[in-house]
Amino acid sequence: MTEVVERATVVDDYLVRALAIEDDALRAARAASHAAGLPAIEVTASQGPLLSLFVRILGGRRVLEIGTLGGYSAIWLARGVGPDGQVVTLEIEPKHAQVARENVDQAGVGKSVEIVLGAAANSLDALIAAGGEPFDLVFLDADKQNNARYLAAALRLTRPGSVIVVDNLVRGGGALAAAEGTGGPAADGAQELLTIVRDKPRLTATAVQTVGGKGWDGFLLAHVS
Repeated sequence: MTEVVERATVVDDYLVRALAIEDDALRAARAASHAAGLPAIEVTASQGPLLSLFVRILGGRRVLEIGTLGGYSAIWLARGVGPDGQVVTLEIEPKHAQVARENVDQAGVGKSVEIVLGAAANSLDALIAAGGEPFDLVFLDADKQNNARYLAAALRLTRPGSVIVVDNLVRGGGALAAAEGTGGPAADGAQELLTIVRDKPRLTATAVQTVGGKGWDGFLLAHVS
């Protein structure tokens, strides 16, 4: 499996170069995050534009991201919503939020990105209480054991036609551990999330495995009706 991942990573890198996917602003954001000591767990250069394309295909103008890190994915999402759209991104770590603020500003999308500092569960409760327009797309990429709770909040913050994307379902989310019956918080979180998605009539979903720059991984894609 290690050899497969290594070869897939080479292909990932080639495709990113062949399609000229990453520009200087994105490369600078990634480099600044790593230089600041943030963990190198941001979406890959091929996954970022996928998120942006989801938003564009939807014609989305409001996006909610749970888990900002250094703002790399927020830049992609902001490009998806365009200059008249808005990305609200939630981050618990002050250092991460500061680095993200600098990165999105440097990338020229700062006016479209609101970074909310604090525990995601509390921030989501505040968004629900405040009301406001629903989000067209929600991207869940935070602590995986709480994904079920975040999904429940996302359903209250979206509309029919919205899309929910859950990252790291296989690797970070523990679907592999769940399938193997090895248990643990990540596996429990993945099982709870999948059960909720399966049993919610409002959600039509699939899960896709990926291999490449982030190893053996995958994501869940759900449509809200």
